[in-house]
Amino acid sequence: MRQDRVDTNGTITLRYQSKLRHIAVGRAHKYEAVRLFIADDHVRVISEDGALIRELRIDPSRDYQSLELSAMS
Repeated sequence: MRQDRVDTNGTITLRYQSKLRHIAVGRAHKYEAVRLFIADDHVRVISEDGALIRELRIDPSRDYQSLELSAMS
């Protein structure tokens, strides 16, 4: 588990496999405090009130994890 704050562009940063990954959560959430629950490549982004903002599997071939990649496979 990790706490973070969404930046002005609507992204958060996470180190995965020794590289920084930028995860899009949407500009609607900018400056919002969030919690990240991480298990291997599975990430859940939760707001402070407990609402699920985004759930994804990190694609190790990409640095930027766009919203279009959010479908769980």
